[in-house]
Amino acid sequence: MHRKKIVLLMTCFLLTFSLLGGCGKKPEPETTPEPEIEVPVEPEPEEEPVEEEPEIVRAYPVIEEREVVNGKMQSYLTGEWKSTDVTTRRPIAVMIPNNAPALPQYGLSQASIIYEAPVEGRITRLMAVFEDFDDLDRIGPVRSSRDYFIYVATGYEAIYCNWGLARPYVEELINRPNVLNVSQAVEGIHNPASEAYYRVSRPGKAQEFTGYLKIDGLMKAVDRLEYDWEYDDAYVPPYLFAADDVIADYKDNDDATLIYPGGKSGSNSGGYGSYHPYFEYNESDHLYYRFQDGNKQIDEYNGDQVTVSNVVFQYCHGEVRDSHDYLAFGVHGEGDAIVFTNGKVIEGTWSRYDGDFTPAKFFDKNGDEIIFNQGKTWVCNIWQEYGEFVEYE
Repeated sequence: MHRKKIVLLMTCFLLTFSLLGGCGKKPEPETTPEPEIEVPVEPEPEEEPVEEEPEIVRAYPVIEEREVVNGKMQSYLTGEWKSTDVTTRRPIAVMIPNNAPALPQYGLSQASIIYEAPVEGRITRLMAVFEDFDDLDRIGPVRSSRDYFIYVATGYEAIYCNWGLARPYVEELINRPNVLNVSQAVEGIHNPASEAYYRVSRPGKAQEFTGYLKIDGLMKAVDRLEYDWEYDDAYVPPYLFAADDVIADYKDNDDATLIYPGGKSGSNSGGYGSYHPYFEYNESDHLYYRFQDGNKQIDEYNGDQVTVSNVVFQYCHGEVRDSHDYLAFGVHGEGDAIVFTNGKVIEGTWSRYDGDFTPAKFFDKNGDEIIFNQGKTWVCNIWQEYGEFVEYE
């Protein structure tokens, strides 16, 4: 019996050992290696060549990027070197009457740009754009606005100054948050700035020609209204100016030493017939002298005749709006233009398609931007429908 048990145990042990595969490691089954799959590598896309901006070939060297030198920088409005306190701040645009009972104006000769356009009654009104006004105590007389003047002022990013009713065509526009206006307290002005205005005694003048903008009051009003004096980052300079010590002479163009926006006789109904304004070019100083009603247009501030380096005729479509003879002019879009500089005539076009806060730009017949000579500019809005009366010789 004992022997049988041993045999039985041995048999069970061997059976178990065989099932467990013995004491060695169980061999792994042979595996067939998977074939390597070649993944196609896509070639890197070729970089498209960067198209370089075509080099602009100018007829004359021009002011490119402005830089500060000894605290001065070239003005965006005249191209002349002025203190950065002047050239880096917004200008002011002041509405000034131009009819005979309002003359003489005060401070007009100090404006960098003077914009002239017809209003009701077939007279013209001025909007003088000042950047260098610190030495003035006042500017004026000041009159009311028209919407087309506001649209021109916003193109210069100017602080707009006027004294007069804002209705019926100005109220909505002038009170927009992005139109910086310093206006006397009159009907239609929502945020008046009375501290900026006062009356000046002018014996023999109607009261409407006695209201003036006072500069210290203007500064207080701008601070109170929290307007920003700095230009916007997207600011576009209005003109392309010749570089220092360069005169854009346009020697191949026709001469013009006498310029009549309303014709020599001044009898047209396009706004320039009432007081017969004209400009006379002086070759010795390259300036245009302004005359009106046969007399020199004198600035009461310094007794000087008003002069500019450039005169522009900007032709705009005009319409009569109502029975009161209020006018409308299209100062956006495009139209014909004539630029007078250095005693020469440059015929071309103007264009303004980039919104209210960019200015009109002026081009010659080849589509090249006209190069202005450094100095002040007078822009006459010519009523296109009366453009045939314009004369120069």
